[in-house]
Amino acid sequence: MSSPSILLSVTAMAYKIKYDEEADILTIILKDRGELSHAEEVGDIIVHFDKNEKPLFMEILKASKIVPLMVEGLAKKEITVT
Repeated sequence: MSSPSILLSVTAMAYKIKYDEEADILTIILKDRGELSHAEEVGDIIVHFDKNEKPLFMEILKASKIVPLMVEGLAKKEITVT
């Protein structure tokens, strides 16, 4: 089954967003090009960086649980990642 993807525009920047329902991972692609150097994990969020320390993409694990909490936090203008 092909995972659906959507395009989200934020302040003149476009990010490609993909959701893998089976793995429950939301991937946000920040840059279309770049050589992957390393990744850093904070809880259920993994950010992948290039050799210049610029983020290439990020993965949100357990997305079906994390994303609603993030949206709720944004609505309240407060976010805490646990």
